[in-house]
Amino acid sequence: MGTHEVTNQVPQLDGYDALGSDPALAEGLDRWGDPQRRAETEDLGRLTGQWSSHLLAEQADTHTPRLRTHSRQGERIDEVEFHPAWHALMEIAVSHGLTAEAWTRPPGTGAHVQRAASFLLWSQVEQGHLCPVSMTYAAAPALRHSPDLAAEIVPGLASRSYDFGLWPRAEKSGLIAGMGMTEKQGGSDVRANSTRAVAAGEGPVPGTAYRLTGHKWFCSAPMSDVFLILGQTDSGVSCFLVPRILDDGRRNAFAIQRLKDKLGNRSNASSEIEMDGTWGSLVGEEGRGVRTIIDMVASTRLDCVLGSTSIMRQALVRAVHHARHRSAFGATLVDQPLMQNVLTDLALEVEAATTLSLRLAHAVDEADTAFSRLAVAVSKYWVCKRTPVMVAEALECLGGNGYVEENGLARLYREAPLNSIWEGSGNVNALDVLRAVTREPASVEAFRKQLALAAGANATLDTAIARVDELIAAAASPDSQLMARGIVEHLALTLQATLLAQHAPGEVADLFIASRLGGQRGSAFGTLDPAAARQHGRAIIDRALTAR
Repeated sequence: MGTHEVTNQVPQLDGYDALGSDPALAEGLDRWGDPQRRAETEDLGRLTGQWSSHLLAEQADTHTPRLRTHSRQGERIDEVEFHPAWHALMEIAVSHGLTAEAWTRPPGTGAHVQRAASFLLWSQVEQGHLCPVSMTYAAAPALRHSPDLAAEIVPGLASRSYDFGLWPRAEKSGLIAGMGMTEKQGGSDVRANSTRAVAAGEGPVPGTAYRLTGHKWFCSAPMSDVFLILGQTDSGVSCFLVPRILDDGRRNAFAIQRLKDKLGNRSNASSEIEMDGTWGSLVGEEGRGVRTIIDMVASTRLDCVLGSTSIMRQALVRAVHHARHRSAFGATLVDQPLMQNVLTDLALEVEAATTLSLRLAHAVDEADTAFSRLAVAVSKYWVCKRTPVMVAEALECLGGNGYVEENGLARLYREAPLNSIWEGSGNVNALDVLRAVTREPASVEAFRKQLALAAGANATLDTAIARVDELIAAAASPDSQLMARGIVEHLALTLQATLLAQHAPGEVADLFIASRLGGQRGSAFGTLDPAAARQHGRAIIDRALTAR
């Protein structure tokens, strides 16, 4: 016989529609997406809301990748083994077109917005497997620097078939891409790389063949079929496509030294590799590797924004769900004024990030590189920076229940810092913004044009927009590096505010502007103006996770 009856426990979060319950995402998809593919995204939204999907995530994170350097016969094989849950997650992501398919569809059709919305949904389940998915998406624009090579490789990257295993590319129904830029001595300073690349004439790789020798300190997803790798030639840093399996069926020289033991992203294999006469194909011009691979970096930075937004979204969903079903001091948590203030504040953060994410993807659809050049760097810095503190606050809404592993928020919290580090830490992105605003006037003008669309909507926002020109001018001052983070923060908040003023309900936009730009908020979440929180808080919370 039990000693007591268990009450006041929150039911399992299962069977909800992750797209239908997220008006900000659904409205953005209607605004900029491809209506012909809406049903497919809706299907993924329902799959995201199933507990069985999150169970796969738990299994993949618990049973982490295992490196096998040698076969039973003592041969060097350098293979990574994954739990079946990892492969199930990858199968769903690839079969829903989250890799490079969007690059094969006509510009202006909403393909990248559709893909971004799907990425935002499925990333809420598990982030680790989205790393190779993101790199596969991002490799396509870099390969366009060598059209003949792209014609051979991109169709495989765009395939909806997940075909795991090391065998010749010609026999595979789909390809996954990885990348290797950083080395021990350089880190983010990729021009300090010491990997050498020597032209080799004809070879068992397509295009212009080179042999690479060197060590990569971080090589993401080493089980992938192809990699974009940076190496030094006599002309300078160059970019190469390195296959795991050569066209003649032999294994390329690609020694995986170890897998990284990471804070989060544990389901994904990150590695150190050594190359010794490794075959690669030149991508773009020799000596212009950084410029070539920056197209990949721009796309993976966009996915950093999407991934961080999805982490915040899932943390918010769990916090609101808990607050609606847990009672304390005579009322459900969601009806407690202080909890309403916290949840409202978190909801504002997530809606701003969601709308911004889809606007960035829309710029890719429109081939608006002038806007995306600056806006992606600004957004990558800010949204990724906001994620750890936001997730920590959402976790606290659950109290001790949020701190235990079985809830899933602990995994989100471990995952939260990653995107702020990957593809350039906060300082790297802030300095990149300074370069853009001082050297690329077309990007500044495109950014100003976007802000001007909301001019006159709100006096506080107008003041913030006016200050942008002052900060852009300051970016050229001797103290610009000392000011860099402050400049980027203001640009990001002002951009988010203008998008909400255009597209969000009035109470969402006005409260975001007042709290983020008007000083009507403290330093922590849950310090919104009491009158505004009382008047609009419950409506904003209900919008954040609708009952549909």
